[in-house]
Amino acid sequence: MKWSEVSVHTTQEAIEAVSNILHEAGASGVVIEDVEDFEVMSHREDNFGEIWDEKKRDEYPDSGVLVKAYLAESSDLTDTIKGIERDIQMLTKFGLTIGAGTVTLTQVDEEDWAHSWKQFYKPVKISRHLTVVPMWEDYTPQPDEKIIELDPGMAFGTGTHPTTVLCIQAIENYLQDNDRVVDVGTGSGVLAIAAAKLGAKDVFALDLDEVAVRSATDNVALNQVSQQVTVRQGDLMKELKEPVELIVANILAEVILLFVNDAYELTLPGGHFIASGIIGQKKDMVRDAMVEAGFTIVETTKLEDWVAIIAKREA
Repeated sequence: MKWSEVSVHTTQEAIEAVSNILHEAGASGVVIEDVEDFEVMSHREDNFGEIWDEKKRDEYPDSGVLVKAYLAESSDLTDTIKGIERDIQMLTKFGLTIGAGTVTLTQVDEEDWAHSWKQFYKPVKISRHLTVVPMWEDYTPQPDEKIIELDPGMAFGTGTHPTTVLCIQAIENYLQDNDRVVDVGTGSGVLAIAAAKLGAKDVFALDLDEVAVRSATDNVALNQVSQQVTVRQGDLMKELKEPVELIVANILAEVILLFVNDAYELTLPGGHFIASGIIGQKKDMVRDAMVEAGFTIVETTKLEDWVAIIAKREA
């Protein structure tokens, strides 16, 4: 089968939004090539489960980010690409900076992308007790170690992006046994799975995208936490009726602002709201909105250019 590689030259800020556009166009996963990540990760002892080849440096853009996806060639591919280009340009109306915003197409064979990359993705410990393991890897955990199995080919990312790492570390620090948790914009379901593995009683994983819902449902089943995790299609927190002890959201800062007041109302006194997916320059905007909603900021953590904010609803 012939496939077309769709490559979008954009900004870090727009990665998640562009990725969502590509998923809606039919892609089952994306590849992100960011030269800043390459420079940092290629010189770090803990490479978040990936092997970085210095010879690959020339494949990365000098500035901005390439978000790549793969679509099967078909008679309507031209119309699909036009739709992608139109939707990317529309992002500017939501206040996102898209950079070049250019879309390019390259024909590739299925084998060139579907399997060969797996040799570079290995198990990685991302918190004190949790390790993300590709489903094709044999891995024996240590006595105090729990594993999250993922198939990155079907999921929205590998679970090792800095924003995800920040969220999981915060969940590990603030989750209490038998807490109820809401994961807003669950994507692959990795945060919901992490919460279940760390002792949550019930986890509600919400996503508006039906592709994400299917992906999260598959990953929840793969990790044998279906009794704890309920995956639902829903618009932000509109599906929720009862307050919970912990809310977590790894999504764009602009989206967090849309439901920060709802998050306060649906967080029990003494509970926490963990927000990640925030680029550094938008940290204060999110913090201010949380405080205005009634939260107390208890911690701000940072990994590379990304920030997570942990807020508490006081008793």
